[in-house]
Amino acid sequence: MTISVGDIAPAFSLKNQFGETVTLSDYLDKSAVALVFFPLAFSGICTGELCELRDNITAFIEDDVQVIGISVDSHFAQRAFAEHEGYEFPMLADFWPHGEVARAYGVFLEEAGIANRATFLIGKDGRVASTIVTEPGVARDLSAYRDALASL
Repeated sequence: MTISVGDIAPAFSLKNQFGETVTLSDYLDKSAVALVFFPLAFSGICTGELCELRDNITAFIEDDVQVIGISVDSHFAQRAFAEHEGYEFPMLADFWPHGEVARAYGVFLEEAGIANRATFLIGKDGRVASTIVTEPGVARDLSAYRDALASL
């Protein structure tokens, strides 16, 4: 079951694209977080969605929100993806145990072995302020992010 607005966001520790272990609290100590789960690096819809976030990152910065991408790819794949597409936000590897964080947030698709497209906007208090979840194969709309940012 997907976590809901008002729930405490599950804590986690994962490697970023540089192989450094980071925690959700590392980011929440500084700002709100938009935790953006996506199925796989370098796939078409995922690339399009993350490029749209990259191109509109100012909206998040102005609202003091750190965008964080997360998928089941390794941190090596995350680094190559980030460098290839020019993503300057953190990219986290939910690689091992495979999909553990996606499972904690209720968005792991067991039959496919990947995370669904889901975004959790988490306030500095650690509570989920807004969610954006789509069906597999359906991109998130940028206007949904604008609405989510307005909820903070």
